[in-house]
Amino acid sequence: AEFAARRAEMVRAVEEDGLAVARRHGLAPLDPAVLDAMGRVPRHAFVPPSRVRAAYDNRPQGIGYGQTISQPYVVALMTDLLEIEAGDKVFELGTGSGYQAAVLGMLGAQVWTVEIVPELAASAAARLASLGYDTVSVRGGDGYYGWSERAPFDAIIVTAAASHIPPPLLAQLKVGGRMVILVGSPFLTQQLLLIEKAPDGALRTRQILPVIFVPVTGGH
Repeated sequence: AEFAARRAEMVRAVEEDGLAVARRHGLAPLDPAVLDAMGRVPRHAFVPPSRVRAAYDNRPQGIGYGQTISQPYVVALMTDLLEIEAGDKVFELGTGSGYQAAVLGMLGAQVWTVEIVPELAASAAARLASLGYDTVSVRGGDGYYGWSERAPFDAIIVTAAASHIPPPLLAQLKVGGRMVILVGSPFLTQQLLLIEKAPDGALRTRQILPVIFVPVTGGH
């Protein structure tokens, strides 16, 4: 009951942030389905024990190995931009603790997610399985190269800041698909981008807003 109440408070804060950012940047309000999904995913199960009390604060939390679980509002915004429908195939670069993948799974997506830190990949896979997220598949490795045997994807999400848009991921994005990625220099302000692949294969890119994320690793 305590976690449910705190989760509801988190969702209200996320919704308020969404309205404020929408006014400043010309965005639509967050999809109620995304807010509902976040209201049903137990975020406290995706943070280390020392962070449980702060799990529902509307800010990022460290999860070890120099990585974070993203701020709830940013999770909601990135998820919202993908326009997920039940049955969509989604690729995620950067599993972390598995929280973003769980939110996508709650929306009915089939998720394939890759984490470069072996310990995080193993713990996220075990956590997601134990919580019943059976539409999420996790593997360790370099997500820069995507998951080609499961491509093409309806949506792709990159949950760490990249210096450029990975060509393998663009190749694995379905025509009509959407990619959300953060591009910029490590530990400096980056741009959250929405990329859409047109029927003729052309890419349309839109800057959404500035953010700061931990960098993609792997030497690319």
